[in-house]
Amino acid sequence: MLLRRTAMLTLSAGLLAPAMAGAASSDADVRAAYAAWDAAFGKSDAKAIGTMYTEDALFLPPSHDVLKGPAAVEKFFTGLFAAGVTGHKLELIEAHGTPDLVVAAAKWSAQSKTGPAGGVATHEFIRQPGGNLKLRLHTFN
Repeated sequence: MLLRRTAMLTLSAGLLAPAMAGAASSDADVRAAYAAWDAAFGKSDAKAIGTMYTEDALFLPPSHDVLKGPAAVEKFFTGLFAAGVTGHKLELIEAHGTPDLVVAAAKWSAQSKTGPAGGVATHEFIRQPGGNLKLRLHTFN
C-alpha cells in the first residue's frame, strides 16, 4: 500500500512539474514584457509602446473606445503623454497560458496632473517567433 501511494505521488509530481515550470516561465516572461512596457512609458515613447502590440490587437481603455492595432495604441498614448501622465507601473497578479498564448492580470498605477491613478488590467499575450510576447488584447479600468 505504501509503495502504491509513493508511486502515485511520484507520478502526480511528475505530471505537475511541467505545468508548474510553465507557470513560472509565463510569470517571468510577462514580468519582462511589463518591464519593457513600463520603460517605454517612462520615456513617453508612444511609438515603442505601439510596437508591443500585434497587428490585430484590441485595446479597450476605460473610455469604452475600441481601438485596433499598434497605430491606434500609439495615438492613444501620445494623447496620454500630452495630458501629463507619467510614472506607470504594472504589477503582475498572475499569469496562465500555453507556450504560445499567455493571459495575465495586473495592477497598474500612474501619476497624472490631478494625482495618483490606478486600477487593474487584463492582457492577452501572443508569443512571437523570436520568443518575445506581444499584446493582442489589453483592457484596463
